[in-house]
Amino acid sequence: MKCLVCLNTIEPQVTWEIFLQLPEKDKLCSDCSHRMERITKPGCPRCFRTDSIGVCYDCERWEESHEGVLEKNVSVFRYNDFSKEVVARWKYRGDYVLMEAYQKDILKTFTLHYPEPIPLIVIPLSETRLHERGFNQSEAIIQLLQRESHQLLTRMGTQKQSKKHRSARIQSTNPFRLTKVIHDPVILIDDIYTTGSTLRHAASLLKKEGCPQVYAFTLFR
Repeated sequence: MKCLVCLNTIEPQVTWEIFLQLPEKDKLCSDCSHRMERITKPGCPRCFRTDSIGVCYDCERWEESHEGVLEKNVSVFRYNDFSKEVVARWKYRGDYVLMEAYQKDILKTFTLHYPEPIPLIVIPLSETRLHERGFNQSEAIIQLLQRESHQLLTRMGTQKQSKKHRSARIQSTNPFRLTKVIHDPVILIDDIYTTGSTLRHAASLLKKEGCPQVYAFTLFR
């Protein structure tokens, strides 16, 4: 079996478990597993930022303009140099199956923080961006979570949030339009939490139309 990330052959570990039951096939070598830093102790309880003690400055600023729209975000990994390369291959170079290597970690973190069957909401791409990538990363994550996706939003415009500076993201206009109202708690699903602008813009529309609580789940922070 080869590692999905580095393509090196995975050497199976010899343990008593192998003799007692049939082990699952590994999709990830130990090196690629360790280089993806898992967030076990987030600093900020609202956004999972690791280099903060208590509520971070970004979340405080968001509460001034978007008070109470997002209950919290939960992330699986730190967005370090290694994970940036993995994301680039996954999102922009068409390596769609790459995230399957980390499915166990993704499922474990999600079920730990969100054990209840709350609807999972797709963060939409523009038609141009969807055509460029060939898939929506939000829907791909929901598939990894083995759950049903819900389409409640559409995106207006094509400008990437990643091309904007931090202050511009926070001050940007809402790029989404709500297409369906929901009166139950929901979880927004996206790949990367940077400043939280994407998630909070989506959450603000949902809350405005009667959604009681909006949570978020992202792969990277």
